[in-house]
Amino acid sequence: MKKQPNAGSYYYNYKGFHSIILMAVADATYKFLYVDVGAEGGALDGGTWSNYSMHDAVEENKSGMLQPEPFLNDDQPVPYHFLGDDAFALRTWMMKLSFHWSQVLRERIYSYRLSCAQCVVENAFGILCQRFHCFLMTMHQHPDTINLITMCACVLHNLILIRYPHGISELDSDDPDTHYLIPGSWRTDRHLQGVLPLSGHYTQKDANDQRDYLSHYPMFPACTV
Repeated sequence: MKKQPNAGSYYYNYKGFHSIILMAVADATYKFLYVDVGAEGGALDGGTWSNYSMHDAVEENKSGMLQPEPFLNDDQPVPYHFLGDDAFALRTWMMKLSFHWSQVLRERIYSYRLSCAQCVVENAFGILCQRFHCFLMTMHQHPDTINLITMCACVLHNLILIRYPHGISELDSDDPDTHYLIPGSWRTDRHLQGVLPLSGHYTQKDANDQRDYLSHYPMFPACTV
């Protein structure tokens, strides 16, 4: 957005321009389940997320998330969880990639599958921007007006997906032979290059143990039955 009078560096982000943060949770059909907009662009994603109502609701077990259930052909209950990038703290309800140079096969498989799943939310933002071109240019409105425009666009985004669920052609896809990600056409827009990673109270040990379990599960013989 355009630099606001007397705002200083309040909205200035690490990418070198002024902005407001849109934080959203998307489902597997690219619809937004939770949206919060208005935090200043200079804030860190992880810190911003910790100030949102959804974070507090999950921490206090008031979010309505389903109870843990075992995977197919297994007996260990696994909590339902969000998928986030490295900006978010690892929790049993927030899984992210395992970043280190010496990943074994199971960890590489887990990281690949998690990356594919995370592409869903990237595509959700890509669809939003492609349909509402105001997000592809500098917005000159007052921050309160920008917040309202963004919230309205997110609502319309969901309504369009409900009305035309098969009308999307620009999404990422998976090559059936190589299983490499084929980037959707929306990623070629130069304005959207910054959207391209492509790449209760619980202890940190609980979260690490859960991520380790998730990385082992695809290697179990029972998983392929």
